[in-house]
Amino acid sequence: MKELIEKLKSTEHGFRHIIEAGDLILKDASLNHQEFAVQILNDKVYQIRMLATYLLGHLSVESPEALNLLETSIATDHNWRVQEMLAKAFDYYCQSMGYEKSLPIIKKWIDDDNPNIKRAVIEGLRIWTGRPYFKENPEVAIHLISENRLHDNEYLRKSIGNSLRDIYKKHSDLVDKEVQNWDPDDKKIIFIKKLIYK
Repeated sequence: MKELIEKLKSTEHGFRHIIEAGDLILKDASLNHQEFAVQILNDKVYQIRMLATYLLGHLSVESPEALNLLETSIATDHNWRVQEMLAKAFDYYCQSMGYEKSLPIIKKWIDDDNPNIKRAVIEGLRIWTGRPYFKENPEVAIHLISENRLHDNEYLRKSIGNSLRDIYKKHSDLVDKEVQNWDPDDKKIIFIKKLIYK
């Protein structure tokens, strides 16, 4: 295990090595996976916190405590790579539970005060209309994504713009219908619209 951790610490780019290490750990039946994830949750090295996030994402399907750790401890991490892994972890949870069944938790996270939690949903579920339920209900996806269009956090608004651009490719009429009601003079709206229509 020490060797695996040391190797992760020295690998700087990408997610694949984290996922591979996480899958190896999850296969180890001798290990208490959640206990291990909690132990490494506050490691100084971001790659190890990414690993903790990946593990908690998989454990969250069976463990409300793991889901809560994603929503609380992980969502306050300042490293953008950890936040990217949080988005992947949230999507894993929704995919495993079923996207329609996950709507209450999706709405709860989108309404959270922490922009990282909001972004984990919006970024994690990309491309939204490629996902079951949202594929058949693109207007629900558009509405959920658009809720935070006036948020101060630019990182979040960038994710909103990119997600709506993804959907625009197949559902331009629905995205146009949503956007036409937005204040065209608001700088935050202008920022998002540039991303949608670029």
